[in-house]
Amino acid sequence: MNLDGARVLVAGATGVLGGALTAELRGRGARPVLAGRDPARLAAAARAHEDAPTVTFDAYDPASCARAVHDSATALGGLDAVVTAFGTVAFGPAAETGDEIAEHLAAVNLLAPTAFFRAAFTVLRPGSAVAALTGVVARRPQAGMADYSASKAALSAWLDAARREVRAGGIRVLEIRPGHLDTGFADRPVAGTAPPMPPGGDPRRVVAAVADALESDAELVLTDQDGTPVVERRTR
Repeated sequence: MNLDGARVLVAGATGVLGGALTAELRGRGARPVLAGRDPARLAAAARAHEDAPTVTFDAYDPASCARAVHDSATALGGLDAVVTAFGTVAFGPAAETGDEIAEHLAAVNLLAPTAFFRAAFTVLRPGSAVAALTGVVARRPQAGMADYSASKAALSAWLDAARREVRAGGIRVLEIRPGHLDTGFADRPVAGTAPPMPPGGDPRRVVAAVADALESDAELVLTDQDGTPVVERRTR
């Protein structure tokens, strides 16, 4: 995909990672639509990106996620990529995680992104892509983060299956699976307290790798042990 002029919906654009990705994409000539839940933060983000168009969504309302896709396509005359860069986390023993917390994690980390992509598959054309942030826990679940790990693993599995379905139609599915990043994400759990963690990686390096992956039609971005992003043509 040539990002110069590409029309890209970034869901979670008001977050640290989503904001960095938006800036990276714009630097490569893309035309972003910013999606988020807070109109005031969206307006501020839009001003930082030359009044880019915005749409709101509620992760608990899949219909609003689909509507954000269709409204974005209408605003830009189509879409070339849809990226989800939002999520939520909780910490604590599996036996002590309440049902409401587990449901919240599933809704935000699994059901909302897949709602975006189901809608995206109805408007994207050959040569386009979807991309989702999962994380290293999708393949290496962590103690004290059972429900969070499960929600990300489920999204990763969904991406794997959907990739097989849409590949013949020329649509790429990119999974973004980094390790711990310096975004403050672990400081904002919906439950529990984060355990001691090593310093997070630089999100700017990861979003540069995501843009590289979109341009090269790759299927996976991950980070190695020292936090260096790695772009892989095919998933594993």
